[in-house]
Amino acid sequence: MKSVKDMVAAANEVVDHAPASELMDLHGQDGVTFVDLRDPRELEREGMIPGAFHCPRGMLEFWIDPDSPYAKPQFQTGNRFVFYCASGWRSALSAQIAQDMGLENVSHITDGFGGWKKAGGPIGEKPAKKA
Repeated sequence: MKSVKDMVAAANEVVDHAPASELMDLHGQDGVTFVDLRDPRELEREGMIPGAFHCPRGMLEFWIDPDSPYAKPQFQTGNRFVFYCASGWRSALSAQIAQDMGLENVSHITDGFGGWKKAGGPIGEKPAKKA
């Protein structure tokens, strides 16, 4: 049986990644979309990177695929995508899948949102759902 740890290591061999401290300069730049993969409860509890697009991990493939009835325009922009989760495991696997699906400029934060907070990155509240 292949462990999750092995899968994350394999993903990190084929996708760009760096700790939060090295990716913070991308925050707020035109053409860069930060993608928060965490569960909504995590966002409620801890906040998120301001301006990040929330994509629950379970919907990623469906939201990326332009032929899916669930496709989201955020993934059709041609932007650079910086994926993150709590600690960098879900984001490693997600970045690999996104890359396999054809997104070309994909990376992930290896130390996740925890690393972002530790590095002093900005944190905002989860945006309220539009009525």
